[in-house]
Amino acid sequence: MQSIYEQSGGTYTQNGDYLIPDIVLPQQSEASIGTWGRRHLRYIRENRPVLYNGLLFQNTLWEYLEGIDTQARERLQSEMEYLLLFWNVDEELKARDQMAWVQKMNQARSVAEEIVNAEFIYC
Repeated sequence: MQSIYEQSGGTYTQNGDYLIPDIVLPQQSEASIGTWGRRHLRYIRENRPVLYNGLLFQNTLWEYLEGIDTQARERLQSEMEYLLLFWNVDEELKARDQMAWVQKMNQARSVAEEIVNAEFIYC
């Protein structure tokens, strides 16, 4: 008597006393994900294994990570623009006091990255 798995074309491999189903995941196109996608991948692999395995088995992991990366980049850009406008960081400041401009730019980048980390990466 064949199992439903065998009736639908599935095969087994003998491994000691056990029969292991020959299951192969379809090939995934590893899309080019950026820094934010890679950070989120590391986070879900280490801290949210159920989500990671679910996305992997549904063959949607790379599309999910592409979406996270795109959203995070857009959020970083908009947050940087807002902070620079709020703190009056402009070309006039750059011409007048370059060190203050660099300090404000680094501070804005750091704050924006923390916001993106909190909203997209470590959630």
